[in-house]
Amino acid sequence: MKHIIFTDLDGTLIDHETYSYDAARPALELLKEKEIPLIFCTSKTRAELEVYVDELECHHPFISENGGAIFIPKDHFSIELKEAREIGNYKVIEFGTSYTRIREVLEDIRKKTSFKITGFGDLDAEGVSKDTGLDIRSAKLAKMREYDEAFRIEEDENATAKVIELIHAAGLNYTKGGRYWHIMGDNDKGKAVRALTEIYRQQFTEIITIALGDSLNDLPMLKAVDIPFLVQKPDGKYDPSIILTEIRHAEGIGPVGWNNAIMNLIGKNDSI
Repeated sequence: MKHIIFTDLDGTLIDHETYSYDAARPALELLKEKEIPLIFCTSKTRAELEVYVDELECHHPFISENGGAIFIPKDHFSIELKEAREIGNYKVIEFGTSYTRIREVLEDIRKKTSFKITGFGDLDAEGVSKDTGLDIRSAKLAKMREYDEAFRIEEDENATAKVIELIHAAGLNYTKGGRYWHIMGDNDKGKAVRALTEIYRQQFTEIITIALGDSLNDLPMLKAVDIPFLVQKPDGKYDPSIILTEIRHAEGIGPVGWNNAIMNLIGKNDSI
């Protein structure tokens, strides 16, 4: 039986404020020791994720920009991936809409409503850094978007509802992360997780899937796995928008909860 772990990053594996994963190091080492694949599934860009792949020596497939695409290292699987195309050193399965189209729709909504809507594409690296707390290098990587635009709406709830209505009218979708709204195509984390799970199932036959998240944009991912975990928000509460009968609540905020969940599930099971 092969265990596969899918994880959100911001507010889950990494701290919401500091972007540190130090509190999760014991569990990260345990997964390496047991050779359990750790799949990043996040709103972050491919460029951002490649940094974590290198830092954590986590050379597995990853899912970028809320399920926009699955990036699989070449020769990672022995089975043929007919639906994938080669981009650089990856075989890529795309679900998302082009960033150019997404930006066009967001700009059109802004013109139609005159609402104050600010996306990453409206900011330079310094602006993204100031808004997110990322260093300049990381902010530049966060702007290298391919399938999803992160944005803020500085208006009331009625305005937000109108923006959502216009996003749908344009044939696009939205979700909400820990910091930002996201406008995207017909993709979400769950679709990408299910597709990658099927590939792992073809490779290993019997697998158990686990996912960890903290926000609404993680809900499709949590629904798509066998064992879903929700970690606590910075205020110590669980996201009330995550309504799922089989959800497990990890004790601890962000990476603390992430570490506790993995250690309790994997660390206490010698058969894994």
